[in-house]
Amino acid sequence: MAFKKKDNQNYYNPLRRAILTHQMIEPGDKVAIGMSGGKDSTTLLYLLDKIRRQKRLGFDFELVPITLDMGFEGCDIQPMKDFVEELGYELEVVPTNIAKVVFDIRAEKSPCSLCAKLRRGILYNHASQLGCQKVALGHHVDDAIETYFMNFLFHGRMNSFEPRSYLSKTNVTLIRPLIYLEEKQIIRLVKREELPVIFNPCPVDKKTKREEIKNLVTNLAQTYPDIREKFIMGMEQGNSEDFWTKAQHESLLN
Repeated sequence: MAFKKKDNQNYYNPLRRAILTHQMIEPGDKVAIGMSGGKDSTTLLYLLDKIRRQKRLGFDFELVPITLDMGFEGCDIQPMKDFVEELGYELEVVPTNIAKVVFDIRAEKSPCSLCAKLRRGILYNHASQLGCQKVALGHHVDDAIETYFMNFLFHGRMNSFEPRSYLSKTNVTLIRPLIYLEEKQIIRLVKREELPVIFNPCPVDKKTKREEIKNLVTNLAQTYPDIREKFIMGMEQGNSEDFWTKAQHESLLN
């Protein structure tokens, strides 16, 4: 279970940096892991389990893998269950009727927003009921950049999600420990370690606006290879004075 030599630089250091910089995990925390069966959440559990066992943070914490049964036919989660059990955990499976609500009852033409809202609500509530203080999701820096461009192009907002957010309704804190990892790093790790990835039966998978933005970011990265590093720098060092709202605020004071 030890890290390979280059894993310190490629995986452990960015993970530890995110956790410590943003105070994501504290001693004795019970951390729920939102497991979708995809490469990101599987990698998240794999890496957090390693640093927990090796006490890389200098303290112990607990991991609770949780997945939602969305109600889609043809979704086999057994490989995910086996993977979780091999690591020494028990997968919490929460039954839902999200697929029926989104695609049959509501018949949403653009279902992603409602689906995400329902999934988050159920996950956060279940984590809270289990006594978890934190809920960890597998979002990486590419996700953050894509969210930024989606907010900018579709809503006229220049922001992205936070690495750490407190959710007052459920009294849990949402954390994203993979925030400094690139998607290509995750893909390499999944292939190298042969981590299980579950087929996504959602009928709109790969047909969303986010997929369009993902292609946009990929094309930008070909011309500007350091776009991810620059994005992180901008998000960490930027401030509200960089926007026109500063001038509006000053005009109100004068």
